[in-house]
Amino acid sequence: MKTFRTPLAAALAAALLMAGCASTTTGSVASGGSSRSQLLLVSPEQVMQQSAQYYEQQNREARSEGTLITSGAEWNRVNAVMQRLVPQVAAFRPDAARWPWQLVLINEDTVNAHVMAGGKITFYTGLLRKLQLTDDEIAAVMGHEMAHALREHTREKISQSAAGDMAIAIGGALLGLGQGVTQLAGLGKQLAMDMPFSRHMESEADLYGLELAARAGYDPRAAITLWQKMAQVGGARGPGFLSTHPAPGDRMASLQAAMPKVMPLYEQARGRR
Repeated sequence: MKTFRTPLAAALAAALLMAGCASTTTGSVASGGSSRSQLLLVSPEQVMQQSAQYYEQQNREARSEGTLITSGAEWNRVNAVMQRLVPQVAAFRPDAARWPWQLVLINEDTVNAHVMAGGKITFYTGLLRKLQLTDDEIAAVMGHEMAHALREHTREKISQSAAGDMAIAIGGALLGLGQGVTQLAGLGKQLAMDMPFSRHMESEADLYGLELAARAGYDPRAAITLWQKMAQVGGARGPGFLSTHPAPGDRMASLQAAMPKVMPLYEQARGRR
């Protein structure tokens, strides 16, 4: 019987993974209309609750340090861009237009922005000031972050981590491994909250974000100038936080290839304004 345990464990794990495969959005024009299947083992409610806790903790710490910005000229400018992009999310998933999208600005030199599940967005003043972003470039960053939320990349990476724990737990039970091994299950969710998105997810967010910006009437070509600035700030790989992202040259090539698909959306949006 022992010879069947490992294949059985693999079969059980595969069955569970297949049950958790879905896609969170429709496909984007920029990506050719396809929408890949995603591994989604944990519920969106779980992820949103955990993200809300992380966001509140981040904001509480920034407030205590005097770096949290939720009003004023810089915040108003970034928020105005976000408010123009929010109605466009319905093109990918109608429910997201009803999310309580939130924005905070943190007064730090960090050249960064990030998003948590459910549309909780953080910008850093270093991104605005060091790169001297135009509104179109802010839209490129904002669209990218919003795309991560729409595609539920946080939920996906937590699921990927949990899947590894699940395989260990199933294999451990079938092979008679000790309790210490199976206790790893569930740890992945906590760790994944701080894990970077994969390069594939980053590339996907680039293309969805490009289309969001174009639909909102922001020039999608600003995504190219944005990454040119990023490369200048941090060299060939861009700033340190981009170590897990595609190289600036690669993503600029991908964005440029998508321009013929999104420029008509931009022109249509301009005509309506």
